[in-house]
Amino acid sequence: MTDFKEEWTVETAMEILAHPTVDSRVWAEAVEWLLLYGPPEIREMLNQASGHAMRREFPELVPEGYTDEGEPVYALDKLAASLGITEEEVAELIAGKERRHGVAHRVDPGAARKVQ
Repeated sequence: MTDFKEEWTVETAMEILAHPTVDSRVWAEAVEWLLLYGPPEIREMLNQASGHAMRREFPELVPEGYTDEGEPVYALDKLAASLGITEEEVAELIAGKERRHGVAHRVDPGAARKVQ
């Protein structure tokens, strides 16, 4: 299996995002790659857009806290309820992304910084 980091470049990922008829799965993979490995300014824009979309589409889903890097941390049970699936299914989706990306996405909610 090819390392996910090696599957894209910034140029190819950005071309995919700009393409008017690209397959949605390919588009999502390009976004995931940019969120993980893209330049800081692109990661910041995508994170802001992602946060906006999350608040709009899942207003009931509120982060438990934030990582030291400012990433939101969500509880599995609340993610599952918002998505209408089981906690086990959410855990497997996240584990699959971790295997594919070679990056840990799960954070102990107790380690998240709370916002006052």
